[in-house]
Amino acid sequence: MNTEDNVDALGSQDQDIDYTLLGHDIMQRAEVLAQHTEQAGMMTRTYLTAAHVAAAAQIEAWMQDAGMTVRRDATGNVIGRYEGTDQHLPMLMTGSHFDTVRNGGKYDGPLGILLPIACIDAWNKLGRRFPFPVEVVAFCEEEGVRFKAPLLGSRAITGTFDYAVLDNQDSDGMTMREAMTAEGLDPESLPSAAMPSDSVAAYLEIHIEQGPVLLEENLALGVVTAISGSTRFILELEGLAGHAGTVPMSSRHDAAMAGAEIALYIERRCTAAAGLVGTVGQFNVPNGAGNVIPGKAVISIDIRAGDDALRIEAVDDIQTEITRITTRRGVRPHLIKTYEAASVACADWLQARLAESMQRHGCPPLSLPSGAGHDAMIIADIAPVAMLFVRCGNGGISHHPRETMTAEDAAMAAQVFADFAENFSVPDRQ
Repeated sequence: MNTEDNVDALGSQDQDIDYTLLGHDIMQRAEVLAQHTEQAGMMTRTYLTAAHVAAAAQIEAWMQDAGMTVRRDATGNVIGRYEGTDQHLPMLMTGSHFDTVRNGGKYDGPLGILLPIACIDAWNKLGRRFPFPVEVVAFCEEEGVRFKAPLLGSRAITGTFDYAVLDNQDSDGMTMREAMTAEGLDPESLPSAAMPSDSVAAYLEIHIEQGPVLLEENLALGVVTAISGSTRFILELEGLAGHAGTVPMSSRHDAAMAGAEIALYIERRCTAAAGLVGTVGQFNVPNGAGNVIPGKAVISIDIRAGDDALRIEAVDDIQTEITRITTRRGVRPHLIKTYEAASVACADWLQARLAESMQRHGCPPLSLPSGAGHDAMIIADIAPVAMLFVRCGNGGISHHPRETMTAEDAAMAAQVFADFAENFSVPDRQ
């Protein structure tokens, strides 16, 4: 189907949308959604809490007001469908997540829901329809905060949900299964949430960059090339506790110092290769005291890269160095892999179409990888995916109360998204 077909189906495509107003509308919706939080003054909204349920209801209301039919699946994903004129064509899917990290920001996730809702609302008021349907998915859970299991919503849609996590408990001892049942969701119905691959022509996720690249380049938008793969570990180190004043330095088996040396090696190793990042985000000394040599330390390790071979090589080197350091220090290591995901490339043809839409609106199409994980990396199991990054303020900070963006950048992103949809055509199936 070509662009002329889209123009005919749109009918009133020559009518203007005031994207400046649309940008402010998106920002205002984000403020309203941010009121649904578990703690006043702190943006925290985790899976199936009262704040999360209220946010889902608000998103559903906005979808209905925008002219969409709305349904919820067995995980609590809120899915709005803006019907097309050809009932036989697969959909253009878009969306993001509406859960948050603890004490996070207002735009990580919600932007990718609120922006397409605002655009569809404008199209609906003008009577615009596409040949293909557009579905906006408000993914119920991506961050993995409450039950330590991320990407639940997108995994349900792709049929890759891990049913073992239904027995994961939150900090109060409630299982995910119990939380779902309490909110009227049926865990036994989870298979029904899966969407067949032939129902989705493409998936486009709009997301804040969560980094400083666009800000430093003075650009509003960027085209994502790939979502980095990730390997994560918990490393438990068992040394020998002792008196801080009586054990000579040469006789110590200090678990914390072994952890510190490993952490510094990770920093050096990952600094040495472009596109590779390594983080020790947690460093704990259980039952530590100021006058006791640490007998135990626990650290987290997170290694990411857009190139899987680069990441795997670094992980191998780090494991070798852990063995070397702990052997020399007389400390026993216990390395537990907690997560691994391969990198996901965004579809070249979708990247090209996004770049064309940006160029038509005077926005240079900078290409960049995503170091963070997103629902798009899971949806790639059933459809070609693309991501549009939007500039962050405050140095690119995210997962933090200072996370911010501007109405002007929201307006530009909305204009590019609308252009992308208006010029999108469902590829011929082989």
